[in-house]
Amino acid sequence: MPDVRAVVFDVGRVLFQWDLRHLYAPLIDDPERLEWFVTCVVSERWHHQHDEGRDLDDMVAERIAQFPDCADLIRIYATRFNDSVPGPVPGTAQLVERLAARDMPLFALTNFAAKFWDEFRPLHPVFDHFRDVVVSGVEKLAKPDPAIYRLAQRRFGHAPGELFFIDDNPTNIAAARACGWQAWQFTDASALERELQSRGLLG
Repeated sequence: MPDVRAVVFDVGRVLFQWDLRHLYAPLIDDPERLEWFVTCVVSERWHHQHDEGRDLDDMVAERIAQFPDCADLIRIYATRFNDSVPGPVPGTAQLVERLAARDMPLFALTNFAAKFWDEFRPLHPVFDHFRDVVVSGVEKLAKPDPAIYRLAQRRFGHAPGELFFIDDNPTNIAAARACGWQAWQFTDASALERELQSRGLLG
């Protein structure tokens, strides 16, 4: 394999935890109703449309028309997204710091709605270490579409085989590898640390 010249991080569930239940559990007392709501109403699949760049107001209005009894809860999704982020994934930010200390070029490629990214990014200085972040909602392209990997590759300025991509989603990993990137499926920071060490990227 070519030498790694840059490390590319996913954001959700790699750098930061994300769970719609964290937003809605304080608002929905019944556990069964909570699971129904985050599976059928404000679900990850539905949310992905916003990651792809679909207009938030249109999405919310459409969903309220489908589930009028849930109107207030659906509107909360649009105004309190940061409450769906419990906090950092333990240990990953420290690996970013160590890579940055070794002058490793760092980038991010994330499925993240543009509006939510604008609200989220200023709160987290870990992103100051990244030279560029490709955000799906801004580009109106989302992983695993090969087009977003090609766009990111152009922006990052490295050949595909020089990019080491870290993502929790196996479909996104497969798409990256199909584009010629080196890629590794994230499970936890300890396993990532060992992988980075095995590649000579950390001491």
